[in-house]
Amino acid sequence: MAQQKLYAGAKLREMRLRLSLTQKEFAAKLGVSLPYLNQMENNNRPVSTTVVLALAQEFGLDVTELSAGDSERLVSDMREVMADPVFADDTPPMADLRLTASNAPALARALLTLHRAYRQTHERLASLDEALGREDARIQASPWEEVRDFFHYCDNYIDAVDRAAENFCGRLDARSAAIAALDQAGISVVFGDIDGLRKFDPAGKVLRLSNRASPQTQLFQLLLQVALLHQNDLLEATLDFAKFHSDAARSIAKIGLANYFAGAAMMPYRQFLEAAVECRHDLELLSTRFGASIEQVAHRLSTLQRPGAKGVPFFFVRVDQAGTITKRHSATRLQFARFGGACPLWNVHRAFETPGRFLRQLAETPDGVRYISLARDVSKPGGSFGSPVRRYAIALGCEVRHADALVYADTLDVSQDSAYEPIGISCRICERRDCHQRSVPPLERRLSIDTDQRGVLPYEVS
Repeated sequence: MAQQKLYAGAKLREMRLRLSLTQKEFAAKLGVSLPYLNQMENNNRPVSTTVVLALAQEFGLDVTELSAGDSERLVSDMREVMADPVFADDTPPMADLRLTASNAPALARALLTLHRAYRQTHERLASLDEALGREDARIQASPWEEVRDFFHYCDNYIDAVDRAAENFCGRLDARSAAIAALDQAGISVVFGDIDGLRKFDPAGKVLRLSNRASPQTQLFQLLLQVALLHQNDLLEATLDFAKFHSDAARSIAKIGLANYFAGAAMMPYRQFLEAAVECRHDLELLSTRFGASIEQVAHRLSTLQRPGAKGVPFFFVRVDQAGTITKRHSATRLQFARFGGACPLWNVHRAFETPGRFLRQLAETPDGVRYISLARDVSKPGGSFGSPVRRYAIALGCEVRHADALVYADTLDVSQDSAYEPIGISCRICERRDCHQRSVPPLERRLSIDTDQRGVLPYEVS
């Protein structure tokens, strides 16, 4: 099989600007001519092996950054945008989308922002009677979407926060380290029967935690408070770098970064990565060893993307009972739909039917990439009679080429074509013609409608 050429002009240019080097200086350090570097940065030539080696030897850069990250995400996100009926007559081919993502990523992101504003305009018009007269009726990006995209395009890995969390505990366990840090600040920790999970009184210097919560949740909330108090400067500096468009988005992101710190402190990067490799990513063993919940462990596995020390690239998603995606991240080529739910053929939806059990699935997406997916329900009891139970399902998976690293792949015959179930991302960008669960027609396909007969679908896809 011919080796795929690596076109990574935008990434190469980003690395050069990060190092504050001119093209001439960068070319000299890489041992190539100035015109050759210019051609690579403009994707007129692939990045050569010589340049890849020079990047690693001269600058100590993780060269996997050249081929991973934004491009696949941008292509997937643009495909979903182009599935909007407004583009029905002017849909660009995939080659153009890939070219835009690799050569003009800023333009691609601008398109996503524009489409998001367009969607919000329609949503406001649909409820015009409610929006009229409101001061906040102007079009603006949803703070939740803005924060979601921030973590999405950071590969769900925040290096400075992750390293700070890793260094936080020292020789102490996470719980002892958190109690010691709060005690040093003169803060008392009280466990009681309270509404919610955590209440902090800055004036009285009292942190109250719910005794209804699980030990894992209590520890997480302890560490989250530590992050807000002891890592505030780091969190604010990270937020300054992100340049959010609203105070609401910045506030949401700060909680997100504090959550990130808490998870990374419970499961320090190197220690957790070594344990994950050793037990072949057994979520239950990792949960017991690090005192974390199954969901916390699965989420942490999806963040192991530190340059030079990357783990298995996983996707991680959480859905509610309606199929709405409430958390999503992918370090793989599989990218989730930005709007709406996930493919109904995916095993994450069946997890609600088998509580307490892990479901395994071998799946293949329309682009021919094969995955192993693990799904399980995660219920969150309210802690008392009559309190509502929050029910979700999570899925964790990776490309099947990493199957040997997963205990969950044992006894699965990954070599059999018939073992793989066909799944998609979103019906509008899934090109499968004969899917019995299709809800809307696929993009870029003509439909044939015969009034004299009816199959599984009311139309046939050409």
